[in-house]
Amino acid sequence: MELLTTTGAASRKTGDCIIVGVYENGHIGVAASNIDSASNGAISKLVRLGDVTGSPGSSILISDLPGVRARRVLIVGLGKKSNFNVSQFRRALGTAAAKIQDSKIREITSYLSLEDVSGTNHYYLARYTIETFCNSLYRFTETKSIKKLRRPALRKFCIATSSRSDAIRVLKGAEHAQAIVAGMSLAKDLGNLPPNVCTPAHLARTAQLIAKKHKSIATRVLGESEIKRLGMNSFLSVTSGSALPAKLIIMQYKGAGKARPLVFVGKGITFDAGGISLKPGPGMDEMKFDMCGAAAVIATMTVVASLKLPINLTVVVPACENLPSGTATRPGDIVTSMSGKTIEILNTDAEGRLILCDALTYARRFKPETIIDVATLTGACVVALGHHRTAVMSRSDDLAGQLTAAGIGADDRAWHMPLADEYAQQLDSNFADFANVGGRDGGAITAACFLSKFTEGLNWAHLDIAGTAWRSGSAKGSTGRPVPLLSEFILRRARAIP
Repeated sequence: MELLTTTGAASRKTGDCIIVGVYENGHIGVAASNIDSASNGAISKLVRLGDVTGSPGSSILISDLPGVRARRVLIVGLGKKSNFNVSQFRRALGTAAAKIQDSKIREITSYLSLEDVSGTNHYYLARYTIETFCNSLYRFTETKSIKKLRRPALRKFCIATSSRSDAIRVLKGAEHAQAIVAGMSLAKDLGNLPPNVCTPAHLARTAQLIAKKHKSIATRVLGESEIKRLGMNSFLSVTSGSALPAKLIIMQYKGAGKARPLVFVGKGITFDAGGISLKPGPGMDEMKFDMCGAAAVIATMTVVASLKLPINLTVVVPACENLPSGTATRPGDIVTSMSGKTIEILNTDAEGRLILCDALTYARRFKPETIIDVATLTGACVVALGHHRTAVMSRSDDLAGQLTAAGIGADDRAWHMPLADEYAQQLDSNFADFANVGGRDGGAITAACFLSKFTEGLNWAHLDIAGTAWRSGSAKGSTGRPVPLLSEFILRRARAIP
């Protein structure tokens, strides 16, 4: 998609469609005022008639408006002018995308960026514009028997600016957004695939295909025999009930010479039945999303490679299934992790931490400057934060602060939760170095405390995305989060934001 900017008046802009906004209580937006003047008060008349209310989620598409060069004008509601913020801005763009998704519109100019959006700037407005619009148009039809033909993609997207001096930041924001959207779409596709398709081997093949596409990425895949030789018995304990072999996926991008890398570790449970500690049947189908941490870190690698960022990034993904069978690990079993620490498995449904701990130990060989694991780890996190915030836990308040700040910048928000010794005591075991669960209280925190036992001396943070990685109900599907947060974190580290 070609990305453009314009400083021209809305009424003089040619093309398929221009997007303008109207606030509640008859307040007409900046570009809508220009359209109104050029069309002899056409928008004011629609406001008086009640056809344009300005309420969030409302829209009206008008063709061949007198005095306006564009073939169509799409008017969207912006809500209250005094409260116009990033959330309302993105909602208005989502409304616009929904209105035109089945049309033949191929060229769009958005003038919503001229509005006064509190708490942001030109770069981020451009990023939010492209991300929101393209994410709203995402559809997953790969597993339908009759696939709908993909509508032709947008050819041009133009973002209005108030001055030419803003154009560089706007285009950079739009460029970054395109890479992030592509990454999010990959993460969504992987998450939405059924577990009989998106197996550990499929994740591994995906990583290998990415390396073929991006020559700057090197991918290695280790099989179960190699995993066993490494002593990753905690990882292998999870996959012991499945007929499908586990994979350890390693992807490396080197854009900064010999600098110590960032390392992202993503949980890759391609289906989680809970093992012997079997999950309840209702909703179990959604456990195909238990590999969304893996999908997110793999997708973020494609963002980094697409933008050719001057940074070193390594991705490590332990991938397997967690199923019950005669060979599955039992509650009460004790396993020895790659680190040498022994673990009493009290609940086989607390499996994510068992694969991550060995992956974190393996990742030490890369001498990471910072290491972050991303996992749909605990239902307790959903109880704590709902589906709105990703949990961040770290011994480093500075690192946790960087991640929460990145979440604010990307509008993919996170919340810093505590991590302390008093929680870790809940993992005490009579028979092993510690147990894999610590009871119901503070479950998201004790899970992070478990991982912290394998990250001593590392600049480490844990992201629990159990509440944010997918949606349930009629809108069921992967969200692509936290690809925007992780991308923002890297963009800031790479000093790539103008």
